[in-house]
Amino acid sequence: MSYRNKNKVELRSPLKEVPLRYAGQSLDEEIQRIKDDEVLDPLVMGSMAVMLSLMEWWRWFANFPPQPIPFTLLAAVVLAYTIRKIVLTKRKLQRLRLARDGEREVGQYLESLREKGYRVIHDIVANDFNIDHLLIGPKGIFTVETKTISKPVRGKTEIDYDGSQILVNGHKPERDPVVQAKAQAYWVKELIMELTGKSIPVRPTVVYPGWFVNQTSKSGRPEVWVLNHKALLPFIDNSEGMLSNEDIHACHAHLSRYVRNAER
Repeated sequence: MSYRNKNKVELRSPLKEVPLRYAGQSLDEEIQRIKDDEVLDPLVMGSMAVMLSLMEWWRWFANFPPQPIPFTLLAAVVLAYTIRKIVLTKRKLQRLRLARDGEREVGQYLESLREKGYRVIHDIVANDFNIDHLLIGPKGIFTVETKTISKPVRGKTEIDYDGSQILVNGHKPERDPVVQAKAQAYWVKELIMELTGKSIPVRPTVVYPGWFVNQTSKSGRPEVWVLNHKALLPFIDNSEGMLSNEDIHACHAHLSRYVRNAER
């Protein structure tokens, strides 16, 4: 990308390639968007309404023809809306920050696997979804969907997985992470086929940072792994997958190029 400075000299970035996205970048962008669109606007509206009300009271005290009651009522309505909007937005931001921190935690753990020959790509953005992490290494290719959810202060804090259904403290999640993970793995497999011409299996995984996952499946390892992120490496080490160094390099190179081109 090139541009011109104030002296009309054409300049370009010194970077040869667009940097890869980092873990949790989509959530950071969503947090910033919410701050800009859903916090600043209500604050501005509320401030203007209060100032109009104060102005009308000042005119009343100064013996100008006063109209304080209508403006005060307007200010009260706008202020109530503003407070409600800020409270709801604060809760939304807390959820997003929690999800972002979880993705960063998992991302940092996955980065430590590079010394074992694995390549990591974070935050692959597709049309209407994103893949938190993609792990490419000697044991194959793995999509990693991070689910960072708050734990109750007291009581049961356990996730049960029977190979097809997830229960968080006995309750089903609103969105089925197993279905989501399968769709992500399928999308990556199709993309790799398109980019490299090779059909390479992709293992879908769902990780819950900080939670104990009770595996209740009696039919061996299911299609989708659901586990604490720190248990991922033992699962990978015990898997039967194999990927050559040539395929590792090719998949990483093509997928990295895809992410960079998508950023442009």
